[in-house]
Amino acid sequence: MSDLLQISDEVAAALRERRPLVALESTIVSHGLPWPQNIETARAVEQAVRDNGALPATIAIIDGRCRIGLDDAAFERLARDKSVGKASGRDLAALLVRGGSAGTTVSATMRLAALAGIPIFATGGIGGVHRGAEQSFDISADLIELGTTPVAVVSAGAKSILDIPKTLEVLETQRVPVITYQSDEFPTFYTRDSGIRAEQRLDTPAEIAAAVALHRRLGSGTGMLIANPIPAEDSLAPALIDGIIAGAIREAETQGIAGKAVTPFLLERINAASGGRSLKANTALVRNNAALAARIAVELARIDIR
Repeated sequence: MSDLLQISDEVAAALRERRPLVALESTIVSHGLPWPQNIETARAVEQAVRDNGALPATIAIIDGRCRIGLDDAAFERLARDKSVGKASGRDLAALLVRGGSAGTTVSATMRLAALAGIPIFATGGIGGVHRGAEQSFDISADLIELGTTPVAVVSAGAKSILDIPKTLEVLETQRVPVITYQSDEFPTFYTRDSGIRAEQRLDTPAEIAAAVALHRRLGSGTGMLIANPIPAEDSLAPALIDGIIAGAIREAETQGIAGKAVTPFLLERINAASGGRSLKANTALVRNNAALAARIAVELARIDIR
């Protein structure tokens, strides 16, 4: 894959030496958060991985190259350049042909992490089935990628703006294991409590690493979703966030916003309506997920699943 992947020296050395690595997506820098919180959060997330014993491998497309591990110049480009796109897994080939640049979503990051040989990936929250999907058919490619790409994804559940029960149904159809960390309820991004009971619960990084290794040995061919609840001190009240989301969705429908534009629009409106509390929660949960993913990666390196 040397003609497709431009792997940083640090990440390449870790791959050769089979040291623990955690893949990280880059749309949080290019589209998910405003300047300067975007680059500050990205650096804090990378540091959280390092602090917990692993090395970060942030993934992006820069000038038609799949970058695995970013330097400061690439981070600055993603954070400041308004022409940088947002790449799902389906966009990669055309983007590379054009020599374009983009932050990678969950699906694109999973695909490139798998090609690089990185088995675990940390993000904020996965995409899923949007509310009203029975009319719009708006279902994230993240769910399809989880059903086809053997990378374990640590997230704070699914984004609160989604139809959570339908999202979990699609994951079940795709044969994707959903394991909740230290909780009996499936988390929904800003909130720890969804009222939806977790199908599987594991309580230590070592247990999760063992499950990841066994899932791969079984030849299942799918990813895994590790649902890690937002820290209690950063969680927002479900009633508050549900009310804000409902209003933001109505506004998006009125303005005719659809497709890739929906999620950033809703997150911006939610942040404004919550007085900035959702932005604080977002950054806290991403760091929390990165820390857990790093601890799992350390245990995976001991098992040596590659």
